[in-house]
Amino acid sequence: LVLGGAGLVGSNLCCLLVEKGYDVTAIDKNKHNLNILSQACKEVKTLNFDITNKKELEPYIKKADVVVQLQAQIMAVLKEKFIKNNIDSVKIVVGLCQKAKTKHLIHLSSSVVISVAKDNYTQTKRQGEEIVADSKVPHTILRPPLLYGCFDAKHLGYITKIIERSLVVPIPGKGNYLRQPLYVLDLCKVIINLIGKKPQNKVYNIIGKEEIYFIDLLKKIAKTKNLKRIYLKIPIPIFVYLLRLYAFITGKPPFIKDQLNALTAGDIFPTTDWDKEFKVSYTSFEKA
Repeated sequence: LVLGGAGLVGSNLCCLLVEKGYDVTAIDKNKHNLNILSQACKEVKTLNFDITNKKELEPYIKKADVVVQLQAQIMAVLKEKFIKNNIDSVKIVVGLCQKAKTKHLIHLSSSVVISVAKDNYTQTKRQGEEIVADSKVPHTILRPPLLYGCFDAKHLGYITKIIERSLVVPIPGKGNYLRQPLYVLDLCKVIINLIGKKPQNKVYNIIGKEEIYFIDLLKKIAKTKNLKRIYLKIPIPIFVYLLRLYAFITGKPPFIKDQLNALTAGDIFPTTDWDKEFKVSYTSFEKA
């Protein structure tokens, strides 16, 4: 059972699980994304509802041998949305898994829980992780960094659209803040490896092996697409003002100030030999 199954990780994971012969059910409240998943992999059973609906979720938790918990609120103006989707939903899932004696709960946390950031996303993800860690449900917690790959509509996928459409690419600040991106299929292979193992109630930092400046990530994307672009470095206070102006005009903020602060925070996360432990061949950013 894959909760938040039609997002970036969920869609890739469901397709790989079906290839491995698993019986997969994906639940997501985003009907549009579920339709895309259904087209990509017809063998996946897709269900469209909000998992905070405890009564509707319970029968599917009971049937599952393994529950993969991916749902998360990454961006929102109101703190209540982060609380609902990063804390309340986790409490519901953990409670139902405990009741059903689920064999393994794989919880996708985030590297932000060990970052210097103090935004709503970071704080609620920390609390969500603590709920799982303190529970009696057999579990594994994974902390990935910035993820990218097929089905990406929010992160580098969104930025790629800007690169494709605009000759001038705006950069907050100097763009010289490091990222440690991880190819989504590498993370999915780690999850699949875990499904075949007995849970040890451990936490793993699944961090990308490369440290790449944000501006260089964008240049690599443009080069791969044979696009020549001008990178306009904008002082962060002016960039924040332009974000607000864009949101006011369109009613659709591309991302919020908290995300910008997290992007430019300059976190460097510790790396481990997770690739060897889970027998996954690490995919470089350029190759991916």
